[in-house]
Amino acid sequence: MTTVALIEYADATGDVLTVYDEIRHARKSDFINNFWKALANNPEQLRRTWDQLKIVMGPGSIDPLTKEMIYIAVSVANSCSYCIHSHTVAARAKGMSTDQHSELLAVIGMASHTNGLVTAMQVATDTEFMVE
Repeated sequence: MTTVALIEYADATGDVLTVYDEIRHARKSDFINNFWKALANNPEQLRRTWDQLKIVMGPGSIDPLTKEMIYIAVSVANSCSYCIHSHTVAARAKGMSTDQHSELLAVIGMASHTNGLVTAMQVATDTEFMVE
């Protein structure tokens, strides 16, 4: 259950409304998801987060689908159900196939397994893996 009020589009004013309109324009949709509605309780944080997200998830050296798949993996690692669901939908919209999703989940599961083992055993990092 959400611990803050969700600011609906009809109730938005000022910079919150401006950010909502930017989100709607960028996503070519009238839908404002609950994450943004919750952040709207703090307009400065809403603006800061939206601006940073546009940069990080925008054009760059990593293609948009890969960025979404990374976001899914980090969300799994952080146990963020909301982000897992929202970025899986976003990845599918960017072309992620069912086979790619299955393979991604297998990689996430394997990484979680081996990370747990190496952490439990406190294995020292090989010097060959150290980046200068």
